[in-house]
This record gives sequence, structure tokens and C-alpha cells, in this order.
Amino acid sequence: MATFKAKDGTQIYYKDWGAGRPVLFSHGWPLDADMWDSQLNYLAERGFRAIAFDRRGFGRSEQPWNGYDYDTFASDINDLISALDLREVTLVGFSMGGGDVTRYISTYGSDRVAGLALLGAVTPIFGQSESYPQGVDQKVFSGIRDGLRKDRAQFISDFATPFYGTNAGQTVSEGALTQTLNIALLASLKGTIDCVTAFAETDFRPDMAKIDVPTLVIHGSNDQIVPFETTGKVAAEMISGATLKVYDNAPHGFALTHQEQLNEDLLAFVKSL
Repeated sequence: MATFKAKDGTQIYYKDWGAGRPVLFSHGWPLDADMWDSQLNYLAERGFRAIAFDRRGFGRSEQPWNGYDYDTFASDINDLISALDLREVTLVGFSMGGGDVTRYISTYGSDRVAGLALLGAVTPIFGQSESYPQGVDQKVFSGIRDGLRKDRAQFISDFATPFYGTNAGQTVSEGALTQTLNIALLASLKGTIDCVTAFAETDFRPDMAKIDVPTLVIHGSNDQIVPFETTGKVAAEMISGATLKVYDNAPHGFALTHQEQLNEDLLAFVKSL
């Protein structure tokens, strides 16, 4: 397996397909790099180098007890970009992964970055706070952590319904639902729980001001997990010159339900850079 060593010694797995200008994907919770296989294959077949990693604690990466915070996640991305000496890379972040690619640019700059795509992302802020009362109630995240501790397998199985919008007209195969559960159960329980706190409580508004590369924001209009009105819509308004695409009635997991549309939009975006 291809791995790199993060600054703290954690071994992190990645897949690296194709050749050409690099596109680096950061996955959502509670998944791993396999969620991107369609996008990776599509871009690699069309002349790009497509790379995706398993976030620390997830998939095939090591499961340290600590380090499930966005400064560490951004540092891990920096270590990967440095290890592979990536230049002119397009960063693609889905859901919680939108936070770490944003924090990467904020912390390490955009010298190696050609563009940014935020897909159903938790930026600029996901959870409710005194300064962001429109965010998702923190009780929701407490319920998620409690559900994971009690019966993670059943909680994730149930979570797939709003995630993929199968309660709102979307159709997802039994095989895809099985794969989703299998991926989630590979992860560290501690990491899975700690990441809920990370994406619920991190405020990326200061980071947004530092984004200085062409940015594509894509969000589903019927996202039951990360509400468009308080995340994607606001992010697109905050980032200078950002392009916003709203997928009609799309759920949070549109990388699967709207796979063809997303593949075509990502290809057009990376070609434009």
C-alpha cells in the first residue's frame, strides 16, 4: 500500500491514479478515499493525476488516539503534497473534507494550488454558536456522538437515509449502501466521534478570507446533513469570484447520486485552470 508519514509519525494511506496535473481529494465523514473512486477514475482516464487519501483514523490509515482537529488535518495534507511534490494541484473537499482543504490554504498558502472545489462542504461554519445562531443545533451533534457510542453500525446504517436522500426521491443501490457501511466501520471509533466535534465546532470564516485561487462551490439544494443556506451559499458569497452550482433536489451524498453530473463539472473546472 502507498502511504506517507505525517509530521507526528502517523502512517496515512493514499491512492494515486493517472498522470498529468494533480487533483487531490479529501473525503467526508465517516468515509474514506474509496468514496472518490468514480471521480478518480474519470479524471485519470482523461489525462489528470487523481489522488485521494484516507484521513487519519479512517480506512487504511493508522488510528492514533489524538489529532482529530483541523490544524492536524491541514498539516497531513501539507505532508502529502510535500511528499509527492505536487504543484498546480486542484484541491477537492467534500463535507468535512472541505474544511481541511480550506484550512490548508489558510495555513500553508496557495503557492502549490491551482484551484479549490468545495462539495457539500461544512465551510464556513456548520454548527451553531453565539456568533452563528443559524448553524445546526449543537444538540444534533451530541446525538450523533451518543448514537455512535451506543451502536455505531446501526447509527451509520440509518444515517445513510438522509445522507443519500433515499427519503426524498433518490435511489441508491443496496451494494452502495453496503459499501458505505463497510467503509465507515473500518474507521477508529474514537476518530469517528472526535471528528463530529471538529466539524461541529470549527469556525472557518477567518480561513475563507485567505482563499485566493479559483473556487467552485457545489451543493445539493436538498442537503439534509449540511444545509445549503448556512454553508455552501454563504461560502460562495464569502470567496471572491467563486462559482456556485446548486444541484436541484440533490442530497448530501451527491458524489454518488449525481455522479455523472459531478464528474463532468469537476473535469470542466480542472480544465479551466
